[in-house]
Amino acid sequence: MPELFPGKRKVVIGMAHIGALPGAPLYDADRGLDGLVEDVLRDVEALQEGGVDAIMFGNENDRPYVLEAPPEGIAAMTAVVTAVKPHLRVPFGVDYLWDPVASVAIACATGAAFAREVFTGVYAADMGLWRPDAARAQRLRRQLGRPDLRLLYNVNAEFAAALDHRDIALRARSAVFSALADAVLVSGPLTGEAVDASELARVRAAVPDVPVLANTGVHLDNVTSILAVADGCVVGTHFKVDGITWNPVDRDRVARFMDRVAALR
Repeated sequence: MPELFPGKRKVVIGMAHIGALPGAPLYDADRGLDGLVEDVLRDVEALQEGGVDAIMFGNENDRPYVLEAPPEGIAAMTAVVTAVKPHLRVPFGVDYLWDPVASVAIACATGAAFAREVFTGVYAADMGLWRPDAARAQRLRRQLGRPDLRLLYNVNAEFAAALDHRDIALRARSAVFSALADAVLVSGPLTGEAVDASELARVRAAVPDVPVLANTGVHLDNVTSILAVADGCVVGTHFKVDGITWNPVDRDRVARFMDRVAALR
């Protein structure tokens, strides 16, 4: 199985949650983009000091989420990531919820190593009927000259239920075969909630030659069992103060988690 990041086993991607972007209901216009950059820089430093392998920028606070990114959101997220980039010492990726094409565009504009999104399937979601477009995202990656950009496919969406009733293992195989996924991610039902262990195991068995990561709900008490199956994980909520998604990153929580991962490696 190819490594997601050369030289790294059981990779841990820490989330740098950007505050609500301009145009979103929770955007803080008084603090503006400078405030968003300040907060993300603080979290990035805590994640790096704690020892994560990579960082992913996401617009988790753009609630209620949209299925097609508005121009102001794309521009603002690109500006924030660009401002923070000189301070990064690890690979980084991006995810604009819930738009795979926008995620690829921002990744290419900022020089990201990877982009995560729900690229395939049809879902009934809080946002309505959800039909992501993997073909358009893949073609944009090609057109922008970034064949090296790794695309991480989340094959079971948060806040949504798949209208495709095939088993998740078959959907993962199909995403790799027909939609060219570089890695497959398995999520729980909501942000911060753990993945179904049996689903993770079935996906791992179904795509043995592609990296498989747990995408939500990984914490100090379950990371050993998760990484016994998965090639890595994405961690957001557990790294926050008191384990609350919207709080700042707690450097000590990150360090304790990464010490456990080091022992597993």
